[in-house]
Amino acid sequence: MHDPLQITTPGGSFTAYVARPQKLPAPAIVVIHEVFGVNADMRQSCDELAAQGYLTICPDLFWRIAPGVELTDRTEAERARALPLYNAFDLDAGVNDIAAALQAARAMPDATGKVGVVGYCLGGLLAFLTAARVGPDAAVAYYPGNADKYLREADQIASPLIVHLAEKDEYIPADAQREISAALKERPQVQVYSYPDRGHAFARHRGIAYDAEAAALANGRTTAFLALHLQPR
Repeated sequence: MHDPLQITTPGGSFTAYVARPQKLPAPAIVVIHEVFGVNADMRQSCDELAAQGYLTICPDLFWRIAPGVELTDRTEAERARALPLYNAFDLDAGVNDIAAALQAARAMPDATGKVGVVGYCLGGLLAFLTAARVGPDAAVAYYPGNADKYLREADQIASPLIVHLAEKDEYIPADAQREISAALKERPQVQVYSYPDRGHAFARHRGIAYDAEAAALANGRTTAFLALHLQPR
């Protein structure tokens, strides 16, 4: 079932794609999209998590600037449209919207109350910030662009968190990756994984940088992590 969810905030309302598992009630996961919006890749990510037993939602965080936008990285024209969205996006408002999405997910009739976040690229940075500012039950950040600029918030992270970094990431330089790893290594609830010789967005299903081997490894680690922290034992 994929009926959209409407999420209301003091500043307005926005929609979220919903993927439901076969067995309910279930823990919930908020998937945080990249600069390309709630596109086919994000919907597939939601569907895969639903197949693992999660009530999964992907909110449209661009609702203030480009509601319903849906792009890919496969054409120069689409990439050119995505950059202004990245530059115009308000990170603080985005984290507040994710907090509202987490609250809405917890309150869904078929939810158990446990809720995590999984974010990619821009969404990876937002997952990192959500772990620091909001406190989900678990957080996963895939190649979080510009996370090195927010490491002062690392001390605020109490949620279990894993970070997936691509060693050859063209958007997260090696120095930035070292800073991220160093800032998080003393946090016992945080794990950082690096994927040698892989570039940015290696787990984007239809992306030009998709790498099946690295994606399978990272997604397997994510699966085990989410089960540990969200599924009943």
